[in-house]
Amino acid sequence: MLKLRDPDINPCMLESDASIRCLDANNYDKERCSTYFLKYKNCRKFWHSIMIQRRQNGVKPFMPTAAERDEILGEMGKMPY
Repeated sequence: MLKLRDPDINPCMLESDASIRCLDANNYDKERCSTYFLKYKNCRKFWHSIMIQRRQNGVKPFMPTAAERDEILGEMGKMPY
């Protein structure tokens, strides 16, 4: 579980935390938090594709560090998810 709290390993920690906060605030009514779940799912999908691309290109670590991810997102100019 500690690995999931490491921002260099888990690129979607903010989205995960937001969905949990939504569940807490809405008495665990999953339907009311579907937007948060979708953002988390899209975040995971996006960074997974980056990880696969880096693995194919021989770039290590396969998952960009938190600083590298900030750079990637900055270059994009907007959130892709």
